[in-house]
Amino acid sequence: MTQATQLAGHLIVECLAEQGVTHVFGVPGESYLAVLDGFHQYRDRIRFVINRQEGGAAYMAEAVGKLTNRPGVCFVTRGPGATNASIGVHTAFQDSTPMVLFVGDVASDQRDREAFQEVDYSVFFGPSTKGMAKRVERIDDPDRIPEYVSRAFATAMNGRPGPVVLVLPEDMLVQETAARPLPQVDAVEAWSDPGSLRTLREMLLAAKKPFVIAGGGGWTPQSAQALQRFAENWKVPVGNAFRFQDTFDNHHPQYAGDVGIGINPKLAARVKEADLILAIGPRLGEMTTSGYTLLTPPQAKQKLVHIHASAEELNRVYRADLAINATMNAAARSLEVLTAPPELPWADWTAAANADYVANLQPQKLPGDIDMPAIVGLLQKHLPADAVLTNGAGNFASWVHRFFRHHGLVKGYKTQLAPTVGAMGYGVPAGIAAAIATGRVAFTIAGDGDFLMNGQELATAAQEGAKSIIVLLNNGSFGTIRMHQEREYPERVHGTQLANPDFAGLARAYGYHGQKITRTEEFEPALLAALERPQGTLIEVMIDVDVITTRGPLSAIRAAALKRVKG
Repeated sequence: MTQATQLAGHLIVECLAEQGVTHVFGVPGESYLAVLDGFHQYRDRIRFVINRQEGGAAYMAEAVGKLTNRPGVCFVTRGPGATNASIGVHTAFQDSTPMVLFVGDVASDQRDREAFQEVDYSVFFGPSTKGMAKRVERIDDPDRIPEYVSRAFATAMNGRPGPVVLVLPEDMLVQETAARPLPQVDAVEAWSDPGSLRTLREMLLAAKKPFVIAGGGGWTPQSAQALQRFAENWKVPVGNAFRFQDTFDNHHPQYAGDVGIGINPKLAARVKEADLILAIGPRLGEMTTSGYTLLTPPQAKQKLVHIHASAEELNRVYRADLAINATMNAAARSLEVLTAPPELPWADWTAAANADYVANLQPQKLPGDIDMPAIVGLLQKHLPADAVLTNGAGNFASWVHRFFRHHGLVKGYKTQLAPTVGAMGYGVPAGIAAAIATGRVAFTIAGDGDFLMNGQELATAAQEGAKSIIVLLNNGSFGTIRMHQEREYPERVHGTQLANPDFAGLARAYGYHGQKITRTEEFEPALLAALERPQGTLIEVMIDVDVITTRGPLSAIRAAALKRVKG
C-alpha cells in the first residue's frame, strides 16, 4: 500500500465512521479478516463489539437502529453466519428499523460452484414486500465502496426504514483502493401536500368519534412532541400501535392505551366504534389490527386516514379514504398547525377513552406468591424515566405492556425496544446493546424459553463492561404456546414443557449477579441492589405456569376449552 491507498476492508470501516457509526456488532469470520484489521486500524473511531452468536449480533444492531433512527450495523461471515443473522434482518424489516448487515463472502473466482458456505444472498434475503431486506447488493469493485455504503444508509433510512444487506467478496476486501468516504447521508423528509391537509381537516370537522393510532418507525422526540400538540389542539384520543408504546406519553389525559396483542377489550370496541381513524406511522399489520378485525380490509368500516413514510405501503392492504405520504417528523409538524375550532363534539369520547385505559391498569386477582402487577409497579417507581425497557416474544411481556407507563419520546428518549415481528430472544441482546450504545439503565423482561435463545450474550455484556438488569420469569414452559395449546387441545400438553438450568447460577457464570426470588416482597430490595450494582443483574422470578396472562389463569382457559369440546 502507498500513502494514497488502503485495503478495501479498511475503507469500509472508514466509510462507516464517516456515517457516524460508533459501534458495530458481529461475530468474526475468516471471510472478512481485512475488515477486522480495519477495525483495528480505526479503533479510536469505531468499536467492534464481539458477539457470541450472529442472531444476537443482528438483534443488537437492530436495537441501535431503533434507538438512533440511523442504521445499526452488523458484520457476519458467509453462509451460517448470514443465516443466523437473518432473524435480526427479518425483525428490522417488519419493525421498520434502519439496519445494514455486511456479509463476508466467498472469493469472486469461487462463485457459483457451491463453494464452502456459499449462499445466493439476493435470493435468501430477497428484497420484496414479503422479503427480509429492502436491498441486497454485492460490492465487486473496491473503488465503489463509498457509493455502496452511502446508498445502503440512504436506503435503510428513507421511506419506510428497513434493513439493507451488503455482500463482501473476500478477495475484493484485500485489494488496494484510493477511494475516499462520502459525507454522512441523512434521511430525506417527505412532506404532506397542502391539499391533503385541507381534506384531513374537513374529515376531522365532520367526525363525531375520531381516534388516532400512532406508531411505526421513524419517530423522534420532535415528532412525538408535535403529535402531542396536535392531539391537544384537537382533543382527540390517541392509542399507540403494537409495541410502539413510547410514541405518545402514556400519562397524558388523552392517552387511550396500546392497540396490539392483549388489547383492552374496551379499547378494541372503541376502535371499531370510531368513525374516523387517523393512523400516523403504523403499517396497520396483523398485530395492530387484532388479525385485521379492528379495521377490516380492504375497505375499513371507519373512515381511514393513513399517513406513512412509504408510498408503497399506502393502499397496499387498506384502501384509505385519504392516504398521505409523509415522514413522521414532517407529518406531525404539519398536523400541529391545523387550526382546530374552539368547540369540538367529542370531549366525552376522549375522556372515556382515557378512563378505560386507567381502569385497565387495575389488575385482576391471580393465584400464586408472585404479584406481577405489583412488580411492574416497583419498576415504575424505581427505574429512571429514561430507562430503556426491552423484551422478546412471549406472554411474559404482557405484564410490562399492560401495566408499565412510558413517558417516552415526548420527554426526549426512546424507552421501548420490542419486536413487532414477535421474535423470541430479542430482549436480552437489545438490552445489552442499549447499555453499550447509550449508557442509560437498560431493563429486560424475559421468559425462560425466551432467555435461552440468546442468553449467551451476557458474555458479550461482561466483556464490554455493559450493565443490564434482567427479570426472568421462570414457569418451566413455552408459556404462550402452552396457552394456545390448552385453548385448542385441552389437557393434551406436548412439546411445551421445559427442563431449565439454574438461571441465577448461569448468570453468575457469565459475570452477572444472579439471584432467585419466590415471593413478591423479595423483589424490591433485589431491584434496588441491581440499580446500584456496577455489573449486570439477573433476577429469576419463579412463577406458576397457571399465571399465564394478565387477565386470567391457564386453568380457566383450559376449563372453557373442555366445556367447548364436551359440547
